[in-house]
Amino acid sequence: MLVHTHSGLRWLVLGLLIYAIYIAVAGKNSYEKKNKMVNLFAMVSLHIQLLLGLILYYTSGNVSFESGWMKSPITRFYGMEHLLGMLAAIIIVTIGRKIAEKQEFPAQKNKKIAVWYTIGLVLILLSIPWPFREALNGSWF
Repeated sequence: MLVHTHSGLRWLVLGLLIYAIYIAVAGKNSYEKKNKMVNLFAMVSLHIQLLLGLILYYTSGNVSFESGWMKSPITRFYGMEHLLGMLAAIIIVTIGRKIAEKQEFPAQKNKKIAVWYTIGLVLILLSIPWPFREALNGSWF
């Protein structure tokens, strides 16, 4: 059940990130409370995903550090690539939001959010076990 929750919640996270980037790009000279809340919810949803992922990391059978674990695409992906890619993305989004909040002008805040959140989104998209990555046994939900 936890795997499905973690997998399904990714759609909310991706939607919030895309919406935050859209608002940042579309509203160049305004930074309203709505912008701030969407940015915050996107970041918080990433942190919730991290907590769920860490629970899965330590309880699922996909991660094993036995001899030769790097040779298996599944154990290498879940044991290293997925974890490091997602951690990097979450750190980038968190830092980007903090930097954006410290900016003085709305245009600067929006630019920082757009850049940092886009970098985080790209890392997330690269680190998701999509169904078309057949060796990883990924699914849509």
